[in-house]
Amino acid sequence: MNEDTKVNISWPPQDPIDASSPENISAADSSLIPVLEPELIVNPWDIVLCTSGTLISCENAIVVLIIFHNPSLRAPMFLLIGSLALADLLAGVGLIVNFIFAYLLQSEAAKLVTVGLIAASFCASVGSLLAITVDRYLSLYYALTYNSERTVTFTYVMLIFLWGASTCVGLLPIMGWNCLKDESTCSVIRPLTKNNAAVLSVSFLLMFALMLQLYIQICKIVMRHAHQIALQHHFLATSHYVTTRKGVSTLAIILGTFAACWMPFTLYSLIADYTYPSIYTYATLLPATYNSVINPVIYAFRNQEIQKALWLICCGCIPPSVSQRARSPSDV
Repeated sequence: MNEDTKVNISWPPQDPIDASSPENISAADSSLIPVLEPELIVNPWDIVLCTSGTLISCENAIVVLIIFHNPSLRAPMFLLIGSLALADLLAGVGLIVNFIFAYLLQSEAAKLVTVGLIAASFCASVGSLLAITVDRYLSLYYALTYNSERTVTFTYVMLIFLWGASTCVGLLPIMGWNCLKDESTCSVIRPLTKNNAAVLSVSFLLMFALMLQLYIQICKIVMRHAHQIALQHHFLATSHYVTTRKGVSTLAIILGTFAACWMPFTLYSLIADYTYPSIYTYATLLPATYNSVINPVIYAFRNQEIQKALWLICCGCIPPSVSQRARSPSDV
């Protein structure tokens, strides 16, 4: 983040002074002394990131509160959605805290803590997205045995693993894996080293490849289920086509949004280092933060049970259109 300060050297307007007058000599001397007025420069990109962090925090806090205060939302799917919302919430808080520390508390220790928090939060967010993809695949592939105690146990294991791994990533800068002692090893995000950024980028690409493979399998299962339902109810071929197309379109939007948000920053982190202009870092990092804005819309607010809870909180009632809507094969 830009932590530069601007120093304005100004000479206030002075009235004409008679230098020959002894009483004005001291005034004339003092008028030639420059007045140093430190003025803090705020990078507009940092303001945009802080604004995004505020929006992310508010939006995901709603999801976390809904899931936390509703005992009925304890199924594996809601636990994973809650994990995603919590990770995005912490990422938003990290962006806000990073802005405050960058301009009010300029210390290396604060920078290490905030960068570690942001890195851990975004890692947990991406990990939660992968866990949700795995859960959706299992719920379709093992439809008969999905709602069992074994699934709940597996969900808790995934959550423990992804949050443990994310915490370790967040602790790396604090434990000495940083470039403060050797600036030549810095990545596009100081104080993360180039090697750390490369490892995170490669890990993201591997997770994206796994998500892509799982969503391809999900598409095949959805199309097969939609075809079976069409045969059982003697639907027309056009109805089957519309249903499967809607399901595939939904999956394409989910995966395409994820790739569009994260891929620019991931690829840029692999090829760039600290010598590149910071504007490129901001331009690629900002879309990645937008993914945390979009996640609640895709994964939480589209869910029928969360919609019901949200309507109860807002107006104390559930519209018939929400309570009577049936789940279709395209609701993946």
